[in-house]
Amino acid sequence: MRWINRRPRRPAAIILALVPFVIVIGAYVIASDIRLAENPSDRLTPAPSQIIDTFVMLATEPDRRTGRIPLWSDTWASLQRLLAGVAIAAGIGLVFGLLIGLLPFARAGLAPFAAAISLVPPLALLPILFIVFGLGETAKIVLIVVGIGPFLIRDLSQRVLEIPSELLVKAQTLGASTWQIALRVALPQVLPRLVQAVRLSLGPAWLFLIAAEAIAAEGGLGYRIFLVRRYLAMDIILSYVVWITFLAFLLDYALKSLSRAAFAWFHGGEDL
Repeated sequence: MRWINRRPRRPAAIILALVPFVIVIGAYVIASDIRLAENPSDRLTPAPSQIIDTFVMLATEPDRRTGRIPLWSDTWASLQRLLAGVAIAAGIGLVFGLLIGLLPFARAGLAPFAAAISLVPPLALLPILFIVFGLGETAKIVLIVVGIGPFLIRDLSQRVLEIPSELLVKAQTLGASTWQIALRVALPQVLPRLVQAVRLSLGPAWLFLIAAEAIAAEGGLGYRIFLVRRYLAMDIILSYVVWITFLAFLLDYALKSLSRAAFAWFHGGEDL
């Protein structure tokens, strides 16, 4: 049997998935041991035990200045910004994706503009956003919307264009209006693809969020990382990096589970 036709069983698949993580963690532990053996006060590669102790401290001890527990207050602030930005971008992407995909006049007028906007580096707009919207929450949320919104619009409009024309013709033959076709034919086809597109957009969304928080914020995960970098507090930075990765995994898993539960017909037996 050719390797292209072989599939690992469940235990083997779990082991194969863990191997890269074990290699990376093992390489870090070895590098940390070597550096700490040469210089016990080295701060660039703290020992894993130190990272764990720092994480516990960040999650349990309140900040002396604010009285709030840093990890949870920063997480709450960042998640509010991230979820608001992603939700708004998803709504905009869905509406304009349907318009561009279904209506030729809308496609002629909006598709080139969406394509052009998607080529603008979002971080280059950050100073403009801070000038226009100030240093508050609005600019950070708008950056996420501007950063992932055009991608969602282009992706969803293409998914609408891929709907078999037979479905649209049959709906019109049965007397469906444009509005009915959008809601009862196109929308059900596009919703699972919207969830997939949002999953792919979470990485860039985190990037834009952390960049905005690093420049102007009074709290948040990105704010904390850039606050302590001047002190070379790698134990705090690595704790937050691991925590952000874990949060990103949870959000991705939640969207994956939502898609499988709500649109089982779309996934069939495939593995996301």
